[in-house]
Amino acid sequence: MQTLLIDPVAFSIGSLRVHWYGLILGLGALAGLLLAIREGKRFGIPQEFFMDLLLLGVPSAIIGARIYYVAFKWEDYKDNFLDVFKIWNGGIAIFGALIGAIICALIFVRRRGYSFWRIADICAPSLLAGQIIGRWGNFVNQEAYGGPVSETFLRGELHLPNFIVNQMNVQGVFHHPTFLYESLWNLVGIVVLLIIRRQKFLRSGELFIGYFIWYSIGRFFIEAVRTDSLAFQGSTGLADFINNTLWAPMTWMGFELGHLDPAYGNIRISQLLSVLFIIAGIILIIVRRVTGRANVRYLDPIVSTKAGVSPTPEAELQTNKTVKSPAATSSKNHKETVETGELVDKSPLTQAQETEAKQTQVDETPVIKPDTEDKKE
Repeated sequence: MQTLLIDPVAFSIGSLRVHWYGLILGLGALAGLLLAIREGKRFGIPQEFFMDLLLLGVPSAIIGARIYYVAFKWEDYKDNFLDVFKIWNGGIAIFGALIGAIICALIFVRRRGYSFWRIADICAPSLLAGQIIGRWGNFVNQEAYGGPVSETFLRGELHLPNFIVNQMNVQGVFHHPTFLYESLWNLVGIVVLLIIRRQKFLRSGELFIGYFIWYSIGRFFIEAVRTDSLAFQGSTGLADFINNTLWAPMTWMGFELGHLDPAYGNIRISQLLSVLFIIAGIILIIVRRVTGRANVRYLDPIVSTKAGVSPTPEAELQTNKTVKSPAATSSKNHKETVETGELVDKSPLTQAQETEAKQTQVDETPVIKPDTEDKKE
């Protein structure tokens, strides 16, 4: 018996049904946008820039997520091609969404004259914010859950509230709330990123790369608990290395691998991609530092190469500290001379002007004559 406590449809406008899933994803996108706008103000980047990026990035992410999913489930769509466009029936993947959004951002950011790494760093916490909120859409739809568990495990060991425990009851069987695991993992991640981005050691691009490393670590361990993973048939050795060797810490904590039909595949795609992203991220950070491509720090000013775009406040402040105007220097020298009482040699022209000024002052001074005559009555 399925106990779906929450109606997936939030409300209807005529024949148009508005789903909770879409509202939750929209809320996640809005939260990410506000975070990016707030951080962008520190660097003088207008909020319209991030709004345009969101308007282009969201459709690109949806398209990328759908293409990614369909590519690995092509057997289900090759005979019904029109079903590819029926996204409302489900079937998107977050790694595909990230790929689509990054491709869009690369084009958009460079056309605006900014460095991709600098903008990606600003948006890194926003990505996590969107994922923290967006995962609750899976909760409402009662999807993307893990393997079966006992009700005692959810209530007694995890101490979850009733509304989560009851929603995890799918056709009479309780399941791991993997949506919650990932949401909490990303919540810790966003706190870590917000702290790290104020540190002087952080170089450009490293916050964005760090996001991928952090998310991939959590996704690797959580993905194997799920029962709906995209998979492929790979070598037995690779599958054993991923599912037994690398995933061993989860086994020590009492978790079990989610069911994966052997006929469908033996290697979860998201797990393999997570491992590759972690390795590639670490290597990229090291290579960029060694080769000098990461000399710019996160806290350095951001300046667009496009004409007509003013430098950021940080850039103006840095310029004022390093370059002083001649007038300011002259005024400062004059002030120091007066305060110390030093004598300064004057040019002949200056002496002549002062002499003329003194003579003029003497000539204009009124002369008061004494009254020596007697006054008559």
